[in-house]
Amino acid sequence: MGKAGFEVISKVHGQATAHILKAHLESEGIPVLLEYESASLIYGITADGIGEVRILVPVEFADEARRVIAPGDSEAE
Repeated sequence: MGKAGFEVISKVHGQATAHILKAHLESEGIPVLLEYESASLIYGITADGIGEVRILVPVEFADEARRVIAPGDSEAE
């Protein structure tokens, strides 16, 4: 699944987490699309994969985006 020219770099549960990651990636200059089922947004359902949000970036940004959102990726470490 996904849009042509874009690659799924992560899957998260819930809109809040997805929007935080989207903002972080965009602050690094990486374009982001979020893909999700509308039922999760309308009804707040997060069971059985319905609340899953797929984070997509253009293919040429995929490796960089994965590094940006990697756990433990901070300058303090």
